[in-house]
Amino acid sequence: MVWKPAKVLSSLKQVVTLIGCRIANLRTPNLNKGVLAIVMLLCAERSAWAVPEKQWFTDHGGSQEESHGHFILTCEDGGFLQIGETGFLNDKTSRILIVKTDRYGASLWKKEFFGGDGTKNLGNSAYELADGYLIAGALNEDSALIKVKKSDGSTLFSKTYDKGGNDAIEHVAETDDGFLLIGYKNAKDLTTTFFAEGEGSMFHVDRAGEELPLEGEIDLNLYMAHGYRVEKYKNEFVVAGLTEGAEDHALMKLDSSGTKVIWSKAYGGASSDHLFGLDLADNGSIFVTGHTLSGTINWDTYTVKIDLDGNVVWERKLGNPRGYDENFIHDEAWGIKATPDGGAVVVAGTGDEYEQYSQCNDNPSDCSDVWHVYLLKYDAAGTVVWQQTFGETEVDWAGEDIDLTSDGGAIVAVDNGQFGFLKVNDIYETSNSQIVDDDVDGVNDIADNDDDNDGIADGQDSSPLGPDAPQTPQSIFNNLLNTVQKVRNGRGFRGAP
Repeated sequence: MVWKPAKVLSSLKQVVTLIGCRIANLRTPNLNKGVLAIVMLLCAERSAWAVPEKQWFTDHGGSQEESHGHFILTCEDGGFLQIGETGFLNDKTSRILIVKTDRYGASLWKKEFFGGDGTKNLGNSAYELADGYLIAGALNEDSALIKVKKSDGSTLFSKTYDKGGNDAIEHVAETDDGFLLIGYKNAKDLTTTFFAEGEGSMFHVDRAGEELPLEGEIDLNLYMAHGYRVEKYKNEFVVAGLTEGAEDHALMKLDSSGTKVIWSKAYGGASSDHLFGLDLADNGSIFVTGHTLSGTINWDTYTVKIDLDGNVVWERKLGNPRGYDENFIHDEAWGIKATPDGGAVVVAGTGDEYEQYSQCNDNPSDCSDVWHVYLLKYDAAGTVVWQQTFGETEVDWAGEDIDLTSDGGAIVAVDNGQFGFLKVNDIYETSNSQIVDDDVDGVNDIADNDDDNDGIADGQDSSPLGPDAPQTPQSIFNNLLNTVQKVRNGRGFRGAP
């Protein structure tokens, strides 16, 4: 047997994860200072090796053949809300679909909204209030804002606004007296849920959804052809979208009233730059993401960090994480979340859309024409911390949106022909680790330390957990000590078996 660094790291990672880096609590007589130093170093530098892993995945559909989500929200109750459509735009069978789940992805309720036969209906985003959820989108080709109860999704109000031609609301921000709504109007492309080739639209409503015409209301179309996201920071608003022809990322900052432009800028290169994600850090740093053809072989993710004055701090283009021929791979980013370390995590889809190309890696189940979710983590300086993909063998998985969870992980909206919910861990550092009661005995698993649910703490009972069951910190650490001892005895990381 050849002892490799990966085996040591794997054992160390399990130890640190299971016992939360509380080295002093390890009751191991054979513990030597060298091993202790290694573990303590890894605790301090955990982000150097923590790559996200799938914790669970589930999906939910609507009344139509397929469902496609665009936005996901971690709710105050720990559950999740995903918004999109069930049905198709091109045959006008689409309905707004809202799915609410608990923290494990089990469905709590679903609601559909339909503008009538032969109409276009879109579910674009959601915003959580103390007494309900606001849903932004379109009904019967008009901008729509719907408020539903948290408990069961029943309708509190449903409002439509004819802003001109085919129009929709993309996103919502809360104001002192209501809400700022952004989106588009007079769309030329009636079959898309993304860039509709229209004109930018922005307006205000009160808390009951009634329109509030304001003196000096801004014509968003003077600054962008499609408003996509809006976020609030210290009573100012940052609006992000796409310029005419989706040529550049468009960004602007508004005052507290939403009627005065503080600055407006565009970002991108000589070719198309599509913006679909926006988030703000606690210090006001702005992150935008999307995908670009500027200076790339094919579509690559394009992420920019911007300061409070609209100046670029850094910009990064990245793609093709599975190592195929770049000429055929699309990497399309749709969402971004700022992380507490000053960086951000981006969600994208990666795969090819060319009939003449199909390649598989060493694993025949990993082929280029099966799309995967693609996650990228940047630190505050724009350094790539990790890249990771998630997928299946025959069904496309495309990452559509992402939100952080309180346990240091994230929830990802996956388009697999249904509303996919992908829970991953190790996105960011947190002291608020979420303890799960997997054996459903009413006591969290760290407190009871009884994974085999025999009523005796693991490591103190006489029955082994079995080869496929979770190991205890004691057994894992003993394995680690044995591994390190073999290394010290001369077998080495590359020694003979």
